[in-house]
Amino acid sequence: MNNFRLEPFLWIHLAGLAVAPLLLIVMWIGLAVSDPWSFYWLELVLVGVIGVIPILWMQWTKPFDFFSLLFVAVRPSSLTEEQRKLLRLLTTKKNKIFHGIIALGLLAIGWLVYQLAPFATLTASMLPQWRILGLIIATIAFFLCNLFVQVPVSVLGILSTSKKTWLATEAIPSDKVSGNFTVIGLRVNKIFLIPTLTPSSNVDEKTS
Repeated sequence: MNNFRLEPFLWIHLAGLAVAPLLLIVMWIGLAVSDPWSFYWLELVLVGVIGVIPILWMQWTKPFDFFSLLFVAVRPSSLTEEQRKLLRLLTTKKNKIFHGIIALGLLAIGWLVYQLAPFATLTASMLPQWRILGLIIATIAFFLCNLFVQVPVSVLGILSTSKKTWLATEAIPSDKVSGNFTVIGLRVNKIFLIPTLTPSSNVDEKTS
């Protein structure tokens, strides 16, 4: 097994997939609030476009820098060469194709949730019956669902990288990270209790 797959941040963000079903449930309840608008297609466009497009565009143009946890992120200058190689892998055409396919899949799931919304009417009755409120809840939940799915998709794309490709990958310069990736959170030199790959990891791979 290639050592880059042991990077803790990869597995932390991959675990974010577990949140996606919960967010779909919140979306389902939001869509059950009050009666749908007469022009139901407008609701679909609102929830679908705001929920999917921003995250897809981010992953296509400035992928999410996953060297972060909650509200803090590792400062680009503090990233190791191996970590900057991982960031380089986020920009591959393969990853962009993955994100596009997943976006279409999420839209299909969103459509299914919309169709099943009437079954959540009883639960949604606990909320104020304002349709716009329900749509806001559904849109935010779908947006976050896309985030917690698309970021792990990036991780899966990296984990599927062959050893040959990994060894041939060049680390992105530290001064290019902020301009090419979406860095969210207060920037720190190191995130407490999160170990990182050391330069010896790459050496170990070459000698293995």
